[in-house]
Amino acid sequence: MTTPPWQLPPAAAASSNPPRARMPSIDALRGLVMVFMLLDHVRETFFLHAQVSDPMDVTSTGPALFFSRLLSHLCAPVFVFLTGLSAFLYASKQVDGRATASAFLFKRGLFLVVLELTLVNFAWTFQFPPSVIYLQVIWAIGLSMIALAALVWLPRAVLVAIGLALVAGHNLLDDVHFAAGHALSVPWAILHDRGWIDAAEGLRLRTSYPVLPWIGVIALGYAAGPWFAAGFDAARRQRLLALTGLGLLAGFAVLRALNGYGEAPWMPQNGPLATLMSLLNITKYPPSLLFLLLTLGVGLLLLRLFERQAQARGGEPPRALRVLAVFGAAPMFFYLLHLYVLKALYLAAVGIWGLNQGQYFGFDGMGAVWLAMAVLAVALYVPVRDFAAFKARRRDIAWLKYL
Repeated sequence: MTTPPWQLPPAAAASSNPPRARMPSIDALRGLVMVFMLLDHVRETFFLHAQVSDPMDVTSTGPALFFSRLLSHLCAPVFVFLTGLSAFLYASKQVDGRATASAFLFKRGLFLVVLELTLVNFAWTFQFPPSVIYLQVIWAIGLSMIALAALVWLPRAVLVAIGLALVAGHNLLDDVHFAAGHALSVPWAILHDRGWIDAAEGLRLRTSYPVLPWIGVIALGYAAGPWFAAGFDAARRQRLLALTGLGLLAGFAVLRALNGYGEAPWMPQNGPLATLMSLLNITKYPPSLLFLLLTLGVGLLLLRLFERQAQARGGEPPRALRVLAVFGAAPMFFYLLHLYVLKALYLAAVGIWGLNQGQYFGFDGMGAVWLAMAVLAVALYVPVRDFAAFKARRRDIAWLKYL
């Protein structure tokens, strides 16, 4: 019988730390957004002939594609927030707390940056040496972890203030730009202004995920960590999650009604569905305040829901949450595995059926994208489950904690 990922089996004798229980609600939420990410990456692999912009053009994007893409917007904010939360829980289990967590965050952040530049970019481009490197979500998480390695030393109130300032205030900088060649053009492209960096002859970098607001999200996730500490009252935690989640959604509704700060304005369309799409058409690169209010609000309410479902069953999550928790217990392994599986499937499809959608091979509709996502999730479940169990069992292998 396979041990659930939130119940760590005994470590090898060489391990100096006793095993710790995982929280199934956190793993399940992380797993859910990983599945949504899989959906979006299947779309980017097999539906690329139907391009989407950021924000999405509601006049040219159909509802099935729009709402599938919108669903994937939960992925990065929830994952980055949970990364900060998990960093706090990791620190709370160490003898020297913040020092150990800070060192680990710095090293793992560097590891993720290198991973983005190498294995992740190659999975997307299949080009070596690369002419373009896309600095995407793994890069952003890595740099955010490096920043958090310094921020953990601050008092919690200061950390919250910095997190809120970055999340709520970065849109004030939207009109700040620096021309290529300016001393600040490269750091500003990394921090806030999505763009291109000429790194060397024949090599360009695309800062797809400017990191400034993501540093704010990871800081707030770390600051929320005490809600999940051992001994914290579960009922109080659930009230805080509910109030915070609803408060974020209320903030989104108010700001969207004002139709101003930090976001392109929405406009009434032909019909209620198109108008709703216009309302929900929010900016991800970099994530606007409204983007983060909506996605983190939904994420916190889902976290509360998952915890209450497990609590109602005496701490044993429903089967669906147990399945999601498997993906959430080994997210980096799942991330790398699914990228290479998708690339192999795409190349095989081109070899068998050719380029049937202009310069791409692609499905005819979003229904096939959803079906492919479901089939892939089932196929990837066993290797991810086995790796999560191996990682939990072999706590004596230090490098495993970086995956």
